[in-house]
Amino acid sequence: MRNMGSQQLHIQLKEGEAWWGGDVTDGIHMPFGRKPFERDLTIGISGNQAAPLLVSSHGRYVWSEHPIRYSFANGALTVACDAGEVVLEDRGTDLRSAFLASAKNHFPSTGTLPDARFFTVPQYNLWIELQYEPTQDKTIEYAESVLANGFPPGVIMIDDNWMEDYGVWKFRSDRFPDPKAMTDKLHEMGFQVMLWTCPFVSPDNAANFRMLEREGFLLQDEHGEVAIRRWWNGYSAVLDCTNKDAVDWYCGQLGQLIDDYGIDGFKLDAGDPEYYRASDRSAVPLHPNEHCEAWAIVGLRYSFNEYRACWKQAGQPLVQRLRDKNHTWDENGLASLIPNGLAQGLTGYAYICPDMIGGGMLGDVENNPDFRVDQELFVRYAQCSALFPMMQFSTAPWRVLDQEHLEYCKATARLHSELGDTFLELAHHSSQTGEPIMRHMAYVFPDGGFEEVTDQFLVGDDILVAPVIMKGTRSRTISFPGAEWQGDDGSIVAGPCTRSVEAPLSRLPWYRRRE
Repeated sequence: MRNMGSQQLHIQLKEGEAWWGGDVTDGIHMPFGRKPFERDLTIGISGNQAAPLLVSSHGRYVWSEHPIRYSFANGALTVACDAGEVVLEDRGTDLRSAFLASAKNHFPSTGTLPDARFFTVPQYNLWIELQYEPTQDKTIEYAESVLANGFPPGVIMIDDNWMEDYGVWKFRSDRFPDPKAMTDKLHEMGFQVMLWTCPFVSPDNAANFRMLEREGFLLQDEHGEVAIRRWWNGYSAVLDCTNKDAVDWYCGQLGQLIDDYGIDGFKLDAGDPEYYRASDRSAVPLHPNEHCEAWAIVGLRYSFNEYRACWKQAGQPLVQRLRDKNHTWDENGLASLIPNGLAQGLTGYAYICPDMIGGGMLGDVENNPDFRVDQELFVRYAQCSALFPMMQFSTAPWRVLDQEHLEYCKATARLHSELGDTFLELAHHSSQTGEPIMRHMAYVFPDGGFEEVTDQFLVGDDILVAPVIMKGTRSRTISFPGAEWQGDDGSIVAGPCTRSVEAPLSRLPWYRRRE
């Protein structure tokens, strides 16, 4: 059913109907429909991925090409769009059919995927260890420690402040005296190398700023002046990513890093809609969310890429990480990983990565002189991340864990690598169909009553994962669908059933469906 020309839909919910989608950060509140909830995507997103999409366990979906407002209340869903049409499609079956129809009709997959190594080896982001002071020597030291402590080599990400200035994408010579030698060494050790970047330009770098302003490459405010925006690192101008020549200039800077030093790719951060205004002047006038989308499109030029904030672009070969989490057990930390990861998949983002293991919120460390790592939490973070399509370390496990807990963490990295071929096979499948790699129980088993199960998930259709996410817990209850399942501990479980299993700190419970 299509409401041609209509900007609002009022949808009566069916009995037992559950909904997912919209803003990924709301995954902790999904499924929608059981209690009142509202979200206005026309005023922005919550620092993570979002899309104008809602999908239902009863085979229905809602889509708009533009930002939407939606609310669940009194047994109904109301969706409104100020800029265009809202579409309701009724497939009349289940969550999977609704999602596949929405993907086919509105964000078809491209047949391509990010570099295969994202799915087969861990990532190592230097953010927490080096913060704003990365150097060539410290980067090499971190990589050497990865190998010395028995972790596999993987994708290493050099985070903020490796460059001369925001918008001057050249290595700081005082910190990186020989970037080519560094990259060559990291490659010899088995690592790929990514650099952090952003769309911001420092107005204090006079020569660079003057050139970009003269060329018209910078976003302007409503008065026609270069827009200066406050973000977490101060005040900066913003590259106009709707201007093809501006994007070509920016990619030319990154291309020089690839050509001169062998850099493999880029973490493209800070494209959040909050840094744009509806009144801004750009080469192509856009809603702030759509400026976020324009920044995401830049990353399609690189097979090694990573985003945190993204609007639309589902089905595209972009790595999407969950936003920075706290070093806590609650829904600001570990407890949010699974529900928000499931929301990523059901919003169309298949190539997903949880936040950095142990949490990536620098404030946990920076603003708390008494901060101490909870070793149990760190291990459970690693276990929860291990069977996501990707996993990412930052805080060095060998620095903060004793030998026992370190061994448990190493086991998670090995497990991820051992299942790398499985993740890669599913990633190729997703590149053709759009299907999530990490799947909700209700997506695969629509008749099992699993809509409210948000602390376990499936990898594809055949691997059931049930991490422990509660402090001090050494067992957990698992909902098994109707099949026979063989556990990591060798046990056989015949579903459907609910069973309590032993889960000592050394164990991540996971099961493979038997033929």
